[in-house]
Amino acid sequence: LAENGQVRSYKESSAPKAHASLTAVFVNDILAENNISLKDCDAVCVSKGPGSYTGLRVGVSTAKGLCFGSGLPLLAVGTLDTLVAQAIKEGLIPEGCRYIIPMIDARRMEVYTAKFSMDPAAEECRWTQTSETAPAIIDESSFAECLDEGPVLFIGDGAGKCADVIK
Repeated sequence: LAENGQVRSYKESSAPKAHASLTAVFVNDILAENNISLKDCDAVCVSKGPGSYTGLRVGVSTAKGLCFGSGLPLLAVGTLDTLVAQAIKEGLIPEGCRYIIPMIDARRMEVYTAKFSMDPAAEECRWTQTSETAPAIIDESSFAECLDEGPVLFIGDGAGKCADVIK
C-alpha cells in the first residue's frame, strides 16, 4: 500500500509456490491493518512483467478481480522499471554511471533485462529505457560495450547470479 509515493505497508513470503494461496489474503490483511477498504483507494497497481509466469498470472488475476469488483482503474508497471526506480530512490547509482541494467533471474545463465541510460537532454535527472526488454544468456562478453563507457549499475536477483561472469 503506497501513499504520497511512500510505501505504507507490504507483505512478503518466502514460502515456495504460495502465490495463489497468499496474494488475496495479503491484500485483505493490508487493507485491514490500515483500516481502509478498496473504495478508499485510487487504483490497483500490478507488475506487468517480466517475471515468473505463475506469479504474474496470479497477480494480474487478483488485481483484475479487485478492479472489477470495486470499479477502480488498473495500472500496470514494468518490473524492470520498478527496479530502476528503487535504485534511483535509494541513491544506489555510482558517480559517473552511464547505464543501469536491471536483471531478473530466468534460470540457468539467462535473465530478463534491458538497458536504461541517462537522457542528457532531460531538464532533470531522467533515466530512460534504451533497449527492448528481452531474455539474454549471460557470458563474459555480455554488456562489454556498456562497461567500456564507464560505471554500470547491475541490479536485481539476476545480477547477483551473473556477477562472477560479467567482466
